[in-house]
Amino acid sequence: MPLDDMTRQRITTEVTNNPVVLFMKGSPVFPMCGFSAASVQMLSHMGVRFKGINVLEDPAVREGIKEFSDWPTIPQLYVKGEFVGGSDIMREMFESGELMELMNSRGIEVDPAA
Repeated sequence: MPLDDMTRQRITTEVTNNPVVLFMKGSPVFPMCGFSAASVQMLSHMGVRFKGINVLEDPAVREGIKEFSDWPTIPQLYVKGEFVGGSDIMREMFESGELMELMNSRGIEVDPAA
């Protein structure tokens, strides 16, 4: 299913209007796969507020986000409109401290005590 203009605009609006967006399977409260759960856990551990978008609710977004980012897997993290990566990249960046640095450098409020 190619990325149509309407789906592209919906994705663009989400990543533009929300400082941190995680396209994921399930919701932040109820992730539906281990990779999405791990991604939510990392962001939550840092106290980052983010919008979770459940790709299971919309097949067009589920397939469209892969073409939009040119990244084949879900979850996908966007910070200030910029694609950061999937769960593996998030994990590497989290463990090295780069994910925290990225949030700080983009002006994203981080509160590990939250």
